[in-house]
Amino acid sequence: MNNNVKKTASKDKFFSGIFRRMFLFGNGKKEKSESHVEYDSPSVQAVKRFFRKPLATAAVILLIAMFGFVLIGPMISPIDLSYTETMHRNVAPTMGLMKLPNEMKTNPRAISSRGAFTLGVDQNGDVYMWGFYHNMSTDEKKSVLNIPEEVKNANIVYAAAGSDHCIAIGDDGTVYGWGEYDLAQYGKDGRMTDLLLAQPDELINGKIDVASISQLVCGEQMTAILMKDGTFYAWGNVNATGQNVDSMLKAVSKDGMRFKKIAFTNTNMFAITEQGEFFTGKNKQYELYNGISTQEFIAGRQVVDIAATGDSVALLLEDGTILSMGAETVLPEIPAGEKAVALSAGSRHFTLETDQGSVVAWGNGKLGQTDIPEKLTEAGAVDRVVSTGFQNYAFKDGEFVDSWGLKGYIFGTDDLGRDVFNRVMNGGKMTMTIGAVAVIVSTVIGVIIGCISGYFGGIVDMLLMRVTEIFASIPFLPFALVLSAILQASNLKEDTRIFIIMIILGLLSWTGLARLVRGQVLSEREREFVLAAQSMGVKENKIAFKHILPNIISVILVSVTLDFATCMLTETSLSYLGFGVQAPRPTWGNMLNGCNNSIVIQNYWWRWVFPAIFLAVTVICINIIGDTLRDVLDPKGEVEK
Repeated sequence: MNNNVKKTASKDKFFSGIFRRMFLFGNGKKEKSESHVEYDSPSVQAVKRFFRKPLATAAVILLIAMFGFVLIGPMISPIDLSYTETMHRNVAPTMGLMKLPNEMKTNPRAISSRGAFTLGVDQNGDVYMWGFYHNMSTDEKKSVLNIPEEVKNANIVYAAAGSDHCIAIGDDGTVYGWGEYDLAQYGKDGRMTDLLLAQPDELINGKIDVASISQLVCGEQMTAILMKDGTFYAWGNVNATGQNVDSMLKAVSKDGMRFKKIAFTNTNMFAITEQGEFFTGKNKQYELYNGISTQEFIAGRQVVDIAATGDSVALLLEDGTILSMGAETVLPEIPAGEKAVALSAGSRHFTLETDQGSVVAWGNGKLGQTDIPEKLTEAGAVDRVVSTGFQNYAFKDGEFVDSWGLKGYIFGTDDLGRDVFNRVMNGGKMTMTIGAVAVIVSTVIGVIIGCISGYFGGIVDMLLMRVTEIFASIPFLPFALVLSAILQASNLKEDTRIFIIMIILGLLSWTGLARLVRGQVLSEREREFVLAAQSMGVKENKIAFKHILPNIISVILVSVTLDFATCMLTETSLSYLGFGVQAPRPTWGNMLNGCNNSIVIQNYWWRWVFPAIFLAVTVICINIIGDTLRDVLDPKGEVEK
């Protein structure tokens, strides 16, 4: 009985084991004792081996970031090749051009600017400077950011800033000046030629009646003090920045004319007379407005306010009508039911306040000068707006409300006032595009010639290798320089020349890859799968390009990666030597070419450091990736498990 039970149990265990092996666990044992082994394909193993290397992983991340920077960035911030800003030449990296000091946020007396630095005076008579100014002279007195001790100790009631100098007036009537003085901006130390108008002696050695002052204003290299009786003092570089000042002075001294308000453009002075007329002196630039006489357009209405940018003048008439003459002629849209009551101007833009306390701006807003915060466009938002060079400050009941305009340049500017950050971004796109197209051209030629030469051998191999040697014997850089020079002398369009440069780089750099591919194909064509394909009657071109080529793709991939960096360096070398892409279109190479002198290298480091860093980081990352790919794709290398 017991034996029968044991036999039955044994049979049940046997059949249940078979069932489990067939449909459950495969070997009849419990799942927890199983060990499941998965095997990765060679490509997956190569990827895992690649990303186990921290340096290569970091290089990939940096390169992706660099590609995103130069490809996506220009879509967000495209470059304007015609843009220059002479007032912001060689500004060092800074984001503090609009940073109003805390002491100036409560009812400031004055805020003034025409360039990259700003001058301010608070109600306590203290003077503040912010922004940037580069003093090329070793004379510290010429730096406008160095406020003289006598100014710091005085109670300043009026202050204004020119492009390279500052003027302040103390409560005791003393007139102070600092900054550049070679063109009679202040004092007696300038060159004082006949083309300059000297500061009056009574303002240098004596004092002015502060209670009689109506306005202190600085132009490019000019200064004027308007008195309440309508007369005024003026001095500075009348040859370049105050060309009609002599006629204005004559009108006051000889003709008895009196002014109510004055304003400077970069080259001339303009005024409103006590009778509310627009006066231009000998300058006839604004005699016409919209095709008719300016005086006819005004038609007896009084001019109640005037403001001037570097190259434009705006007038406010008593009925709220605005005239905008010069470069900024497009008039603003004033909210319905509101009337303009006051004008203010920066170096390239205008702002106005309405009787309902809102702000309107117009003019050149490329640096954000006209991008008014939405809350300031509402009625009652402000009661005072101060527009400086490229910034605006809004106040309400004497308290700072908001500011808008140019905060600064994260990478600084170049000798034409162009944003280096924007040019590095757009220049990188051009450099990488040229490198990519060149390497594509060279890869296509090298792979085709290498495959054909290696597979067919014989006379074909001999002929193609002799052609390759001829191309390889050409001195690459000198030949590229000659071709680029020929292109520059031609009448081809810039885009066409850039395309030809890409093709030239590709046509001159394929020989190394062709030899490499030939050697690999010579080895692969002796393997069994090639013989099998030949015996099956597969066409020769399919064997070479569809059977052999995929087996050597790893070698090609490594070569292409390294060649990409080489082509980028070659383009940079051509542009650096002046034979590649020409300015104003930027590349990293021609940006470095623009810094090829000792003055720039010593004084304006940001102009060459940032393009050099981006180029170096990109090329190093590409080389690291290429070297790592060569290691992980090497079939003879040690397999990592």
